[in-house]
Amino acid sequence: MRNRLALTLAGIALAILVAGGSALAHHAFSAEFDATKPVALRGTITKMEWINPHAWLHIDVTNEDGTVDAWMIEAGPPGALVRRGWRRDSVTPGIEVLVEGYQ
Repeated sequence: MRNRLALTLAGIALAILVAGGSALAHHAFSAEFDATKPVALRGTITKMEWINPHAWLHIDVTNEDGTVDAWMIEAGPPGALVRRGWRRDSVTPGIEVLVEGYQ
């Protein structure tokens, strides 16, 4: 009985370690973004996608020459946004925004 409990606990601990490592790798800032390349985008929201695992903000940015670039900005998980006070109607098409982040 004691050996069975020890094996079960060891299995749970191993599962947590393996899952924790992949979660950290998935969310590593340096794996997805370059901290030496900041970007500031001023544009108009065209769409907000409330999807898991991360919400997406779509904006159109008008360049100095008049051309328009469509950008997709990765946000946090919808549940985390709600906990921070966001609602589905907080971000609607047509709103002018300034987004600062990294490429």
